[in-house]
This record gives sequence, C-alpha cells and structure tokens, in this order.
Amino acid sequence: MRFKILGAVGEVEKIAEGRGIRILPYLNKTYGRGRWRKLKGVATVELEDGTIRVAEIHWYEAHGIGKRDFKLKGYLR
Repeated sequence: MRFKILGAVGEVEKIAEGRGIRILPYLNKTYGRGRWRKLKGVATVELEDGTIRVAEIHWYEAHGIGKRDFKLKGYLR
C-alpha cells in the first residue's frame, strides 16, 4: 500500500541494529554499507484513496544514507 507521511514521525523506538536486521545483506547491496538500524514510530499518513490516518510505521536508517523502505504496520486511531 502506498502512503505519504504528513508531518513529523513521533514516538521513535529502535527495534534492531547491525546483525539483528534480517535483511542486512539486501540493505548493504541496494543502498550501500552503513550502520543500519530498524526503527518504528507513529505518524499521520495519507493513503492512496485520500484518507488520513494515524499509523505505526517501520523503516531502516543508516548514517549518511538516510531513511529507507518505509512500511505501514497498523492504524492507531
């Protein structure tokens, strides 16, 4: 499902880092080697159909590379 993040992501928590990330080889090959971390947070998102919801999102991030591969995990409100 495609979505657009509106505003800032809050309540950010680290889920995993380094070897604890299952898709680490994919991240290194696709975006470059880095100190990858998997994070989760809460944000307001706009869905494809125009609906605006508050949702939990997950993503991967590395210093110098940035945030990649956002996933919508569930709606909160």
